[in-house]
Amino acid sequence: MSLAESWDRYAVGSTPRRTVNARGETTWLNWTQYADHGPDETLLGSVVGRRVLELGSGSGSNLAHLVSLGATGLGVDVAPARETVARERWGELPGLEFRTAEATAFLDETAEMFDVVLSIFGAVWFIEPDVLLPLIRSRMPLGGVLAFSHLPPGGQEPKAAQAGLRHDRAPGEWRRILAEHGFSDVTTSVIGPPEGESVSTMLVRASAA
Repeated sequence: MSLAESWDRYAVGSTPRRTVNARGETTWLNWTQYADHGPDETLLGSVVGRRVLELGSGSGSNLAHLVSLGATGLGVDVAPARETVARERWGELPGLEFRTAEATAFLDETAEMFDVVLSIFGAVWFIEPDVLLPLIRSRMPLGGVLAFSHLPPGGQEPKAAQAGLRHDRAPGEWRRILAEHGFSDVTTSVIGPPEGESVSTMLVRASAA
């Protein structure tokens, strides 16, 4: 089974994101696996007029939120089912588009530059950093923002589609790896789970140097 087929099978079985959160908002950004938990998009600074790329965009909900705030966005996901769902839900939102592609292939082929690159439980977690990070950096201007989240090392057993794929890194490792590949001002944090849950989320932000 190919990578795309594996993730497509996983995508088809996932639960769709709800249409309204606890605050009554129809779009929002969620860095963690828990609803209504963790920081919001202010980590990125203002996104007005900025070009945003999300690698592993899933149903498109996080990217749609940033576009609703004034960004333009491109979501890339390896699973065709993800693009279908994202287009059905957000296809009429101006300034937002989705594409089915493997992240490294897309970055290697595109000529576009992106002010912000996101990976929320996405490609940064599943692709060898020494391969992916140079490609990301090559598509960002000086001062561009890379932000990503994933489970901390050992945080949870991977699902079948993820087995053997995850590139878990501790905070110190991410700071070193990102610096080696052209990023600075690296901040890492571990977001504790909400009450009654046990799994935290690692959140990393860096600037293109």
